[in-house]
Formats: sequence, C-alpha cells, structure tokens
Amino acid sequence: MPLHEIRPGRAVAGLVMLTLAGGYAADALGAWDAPWRFFVPVLVGGLWLAATVTWVNYRLRRRRQARRASAEGIGAQGPRGGATRVT
Repeated sequence: MPLHEIRPGRAVAGLVMLTLAGGYAADALGAWDAPWRFFVPVLVGGLWLAATVTWVNYRLRRRRQARRASAEGIGAQGPRGGATRVT
C-alpha cells in the first residue's frame, strides 16, 4: 500500500459537515427544532478550525522536512521559501 500524507484539516472539515448534515436531518424530521442561526456559526467556526489544523500541519511538515534535509546534508528550503546552505 503506497504511503500518503495525512490531511487532518480535511478530516475536521468532513466532521463539521457531517455534524451540520445531522443537524439539518434532525431538524427536517422534527426531532430537533434548531434555529437557522445555529448552523451559521457552526459552519464558520468549523471551517476556521479546519483551516487552523491545516496550517499547523503544514508548518510541522515543513519543519520536519527541513530537519531531515539538514541531517542528511541536503540543501532544503528554509522557513521563508529560500534555499538554505548546508556547510
């Protein structure tokens, strides 16, 4: 099985969407009388949380990649995108 990168931000976004779908389904079935104003903050907050998780994951992957390249003596991109010189 080929290895692939784990994308936790997408998982968070998917869970938020499933929560919203469940809330809409419960409201449509009459099991829960939720005001429409409830869903907007959940959507915006969930997307913000997914973006934050994606950003943190990106920064950690870049740091790990730079450390690995530095340990192997290969020039890697620095934190601002430029190449670093390994001496």
